[in-house]
Amino acid sequence: MAVQEAGRSAHGGGCTCGDCPHGAREGHRRAVAEFVGRRDELAAGQGLPAQVAYSVGASRQWISDELSQSARAVAERSRAAGDAWLRRVWRVTFLVLWGGVALLLLVQAVTAIDSGWTGTRTAYLAAAACLAALLTAAARLHRAHGGLLAPLVGEDNRLSTSRAVAGAWVLLAVHAVLFQAFQGRGAIAQGGIGGGAALLTVVAAVSLVAVVVRRVVTVRIVTQRLQKVQADRPAPADLLCDDAGRGSFTDAQYVLVNTAALVHTAVRPSLPWGLVALVLVSAAVYLAGKYAEGGRPVVLSVVRAREPGDLDGPIRTGDDIEIRGAGFVPPGAGSPDRLARMMVRIGAVHVHVPLIPVPGGFGNPTDTSLTVPVPVDVEPGRVDVQVVTAAGAESNRVTIDVAD
Repeated sequence: MAVQEAGRSAHGGGCTCGDCPHGAREGHRRAVAEFVGRRDELAAGQGLPAQVAYSVGASRQWISDELSQSARAVAERSRAAGDAWLRRVWRVTFLVLWGGVALLLLVQAVTAIDSGWTGTRTAYLAAAACLAALLTAAARLHRAHGGLLAPLVGEDNRLSTSRAVAGAWVLLAVHAVLFQAFQGRGAIAQGGIGGGAALLTVVAAVSLVAVVVRRVVTVRIVTQRLQKVQADRPAPADLLCDDAGRGSFTDAQYVLVNTAALVHTAVRPSLPWGLVALVLVSAAVYLAGKYAEGGRPVVLSVVRAREPGDLDGPIRTGDDIEIRGAGFVPPGAGSPDRLARMMVRIGAVHVHVPLIPVPGGFGNPTDTSLTVPVPVDVEPGRVDVQVVTAAGAESNRVTIDVAD
């Protein structure tokens, strides 16, 4: 017990070592479990203070505020766990790099039993060791930001598919240059991987795609044609999925085609022009997908929310209105702290969208509908209604009539 108490005092709530009960990962898990339990408890109508239980509106507001505060605590824990994960990645990078060099040495030694050790084998192994040393130094310089993942992480804190593919081809080209240097040849075009021209074409194409994609995404965000929210940390699934974690055809085909081409080029070594054409077609499809994805939130209609037993009538202050449309919850913004940031502008009044818990999730807000009360500060007459999402994008304006 004394040892346990000493551990608790040494590893407080801000610990990020990940190896103790108070580490960042464990703290995040506990925060999530507490939030889920509290959400389900409130969804079942339990835990409400007596001061607000008499009023439906007051109960809903209290529940929303309570869950919003808890969601922010979970988000802080999640970001802390993400930072701790990034600081640990570079050590894994070190093991992977030099483990790969050791494995290459073993394969070279086994395959040289019959044919004998040659200068080509030495040059190939020396190039791999030199490249691993350069990558290790780069990973250590960026160890606080994920090591080698640092240049592959986009502004939204997700792994960028275009940067990862371009980075893989650049590493292969650098290895080819080092291989030629250790072998004593003057240029890639004199032999080696891809015959020179084909490899240079692919490297140029995928690098250009990475630059164009960054420009396209930035412009579409600024013009509010694309909604982006920050992720807590990068994940390998980012390479094959969209921001919501759903599989993306354009990303998946781009990664698969380039992976096949990389393996073919590294094993043969050669890069036929037919394979180059396939890579270029895949890059064109990926780039077209980036132009097509996303969209602004759209309000289609605004109606008075009617409770069972209520009479039909016009919208008045104090009533709930249901906003129907699409794109209210951007991909990746389904976490409670993101949902709590959504707002509706009714005239000159900004109304926070209340979180309405249901077992296993939230009934409000959703991607296609929002329910908010009309505050008493809204003046009767014709007023505009506009949705502001967690990504900061504004929807179109829809005019409603608020009766006296």
